[in-house]
Amino acid sequence: MRAAAWACPASDERDAVFEGPVQDLIDELGRLPGVGPKSAQRIAFHLLAADPADVTRLQEVLQRVKQGVRFCDVCNNVSENERCRYCADARRDPTVLCVVEEPKDVLAVERTREFKGRYHVLGGALDPLGGIGPDLLTIRELLARLGGTGPAPDETDIAEVIIATDPNTEGEATATYLVRLLRDFPGLTVTRLASGLPMGGDLEFADELTLGRALAGRRAL
Repeated sequence: MRAAAWACPASDERDAVFEGPVQDLIDELGRLPGVGPKSAQRIAFHLLAADPADVTRLQEVLQRVKQGVRFCDVCNNVSENERCRYCADARRDPTVLCVVEEPKDVLAVERTREFKGRYHVLGGALDPLGGIGPDLLTIRELLARLGGTGPAPDETDIAEVIIATDPNTEGEATATYLVRLLRDFPGLTVTRLASGLPMGGDLEFADELTLGRALAGRRAL
């Protein structure tokens, strides 16, 4: 079961400015993450002024996404097939898993060109206040993969799990929860992505938490 609590409440009738379908479109656009009322209005009127062929193409793409895109049977990443490109790639190391929150995090790790293993997408992070508990994430599927009962037959000897959840309250809570679960697997190494100062940044502008982690994670030269 996957969490889908990202939508914002639709606008109240008292906030309606335009009539009929135009206001309905603005309300629906305003439910998208990161889209405020002003942005929703701009997008709505852009669509109204757009060429009908462009709007039709957008409709077709949205339909194809909903009908043709699925979640990978192994790692829960978005995919067009039963397995995503990373789980289907025999060149990837099946003994190392990188656990991330969302499919977009997979792309972020891939851009580094440093990781050659496989992924596991949780589908979110623990957020008790938001009603997101362990049962709404793919933690059970992760444990099955580590126990050798997952859908990938070559994942019988996973040696390391890299926890790459976001460095915020929910991500840290998720990482702590996973560490407690995974410590019972014999021979399994559990690591957490290092966090610290960004390249090119100034020390004086670093917040206390970032600087503290950089000091705690310092390494010998």
